[in-house]
Amino acid sequence: MRSTQNKCVVSTLIFMLSILVLGFGQQQKYRLANEYYNAGEYEKAATLYESLYKESAGNKSYFNLYIQCLLDLKDYETAKKIIDAELKKNPADVSLYVTNGNLLLSQGFPDKANEEFRKAINNLGPDPGSVANLANTFANLAKYDLAIETYLKGEKLANIENLFVYNLADLYRRQGDTKNMIKYYLLSAEKEPNSINIQTSLQRYLGDDDYTELQKQLYQKIQENTDRPHYGELLQWTFIQKKEYDKALRQAKALDRQFEENGARVFTLAEQIYNDEDYDNAIGAYDYIVNNHGRNTSFYLDAKRGLLKSKKAKVTQNFDYKKEDLSALKMEYISFLNEMGHNTQTVPMMQEFADFEALYLNELDTAIIILEELRQFGGLHPESVAKAKLALGDYYLMNGDRWEASLLYSQVDKDFKEGQMGEYARYRNAKLSYYAGDFEWAQEQFKILKGATSKLISNDAIDMSVFILDNLGMDTTEVTLQMFARADLLLFQNKYDEALAKLDSIKILFPDHSLEDDVLYTKAQIYKRLRKTDDMIAAYQTIIEKYPTEIKADNAIFELAEFYENQLKDPEKAKPLYEKIFTDYSGSTFAIEARQRFRKLRGDEL
Repeated sequence: MRSTQNKCVVSTLIFMLSILVLGFGQQQKYRLANEYYNAGEYEKAATLYESLYKESAGNKSYFNLYIQCLLDLKDYETAKKIIDAELKKNPADVSLYVTNGNLLLSQGFPDKANEEFRKAINNLGPDPGSVANLANTFANLAKYDLAIETYLKGEKLANIENLFVYNLADLYRRQGDTKNMIKYYLLSAEKEPNSINIQTSLQRYLGDDDYTELQKQLYQKIQENTDRPHYGELLQWTFIQKKEYDKALRQAKALDRQFEENGARVFTLAEQIYNDEDYDNAIGAYDYIVNNHGRNTSFYLDAKRGLLKSKKAKVTQNFDYKKEDLSALKMEYISFLNEMGHNTQTVPMMQEFADFEALYLNELDTAIIILEELRQFGGLHPESVAKAKLALGDYYLMNGDRWEASLLYSQVDKDFKEGQMGEYARYRNAKLSYYAGDFEWAQEQFKILKGATSKLISNDAIDMSVFILDNLGMDTTEVTLQMFARADLLLFQNKYDEALAKLDSIKILFPDHSLEDDVLYTKAQIYKRLRKTDDMIAAYQTIIEKYPTEIKADNAIFELAEFYENQLKDPEKAKPLYEKIFTDYSGSTFAIEARQRFRKLRGDEL
């Protein structure tokens, strides 16, 4: 008995192995046949396809490839024999009429070919698989009208409405019939309420001018299907594609009200609008959630925060804000924290408020008090504590307390030896040593930080390392570099007049010093913060024209281009500057982004 079982096992294994070997052999033969066909060696390809066709008990793919080779060879007689033999074996396979029709077309008999094509459709049965097979055969011959007709008839025979909507949408796309393509993609939404796949297809195939037709059909669908949200969602999506955020928001609000939602869709849209820097519509979206859903929604806190950050961004994005604008924002921060409390949930807003007090109002003592309070909260995530400590260290340094700043940076460094937080802390400590005139130690730290995981830290460390190395020892007393570092610290402390005075003294005491381009660049940063646009542009232009080979040249070009693009809304002045970076400064860290921005401003499809 055991012997018999063993024999069965062995036999099974031998059989399975033979199948695998055969399968591998067929793959090799198929690959070689394709190579012959692509090289135009149709006789060799035909021999292999014929062999594969016979070995695979009439595999339809091999059959079609074999017939195509015969047609390319103009061996119509052999092709006819093979097709007739296949029809005799499989009389129900109506796609063979199409193959025969293609043979007649190749022979120059279009009328007879069309008779075969009609015969295929007329003899079509209700089986969806057969319908799809026939339609695909027509489609492979670029007979899209007949493929469409096949699918439409198949739906009637099967008595299943919209059975082939995806297939029909694709065929109309191939025909270039955008209107019907959209129609059938929208019909597919009834079969698949999740509109993501439909959006993907439409985004891939629609041109800019096609969205009007899509919106027209969507409005009709919305009227006909008032109980389904997906058509409204697709309409909202079309507005987003065109960056018509006011219309997208109006649609999102309508869906939110109609289906009695909790504001989730409006909040998601608000975040997207905010990230795209359309702050007016972002404010409208967040405000809707706050005022229409109130505390009944889980998005209330985040919406309140989003509302405030949008208002802040709107005020501070341009150079024309007034002191009263900042004062009004401060009152909104205070109102928010009075309502929501000072607690672990409001930590992000407390941090934002501290930044606002320090960086825009220069209220360093207030910022320090806020963050010191935050540090005392229990249960905070370690990274939240680290962020607070880093910011607190910055504000202590801005307030003139170097030792407290260093202590806080060192604490973060110790707690995050392997993480990016630690890198940020080490960079700050190195910068602090630079401010203090300890250039050798600072330069060693910057050299180490070149390998930081944070690209931002790495790039800044490289810049600082090269800067110190280039200027260290330019004079025996290092006085010039010390004066410049002092000016850099004054800039960091928002003491702009003192910083400018220190930079001017370098120019007076050490004319034509190698630091001259760096002095100009630092002045440009100060003018930018003081909103002295003309002075800033003049400083950047001087660097570009007079010091094109110095380390700050690409920085000056990129920042000036950014200013023209984002602040002055003058893309024509921004474009040549971006182009200059990736052509003249191809090794710059700004080169890739400059190229992308140039292409975007030029109107390229990205």
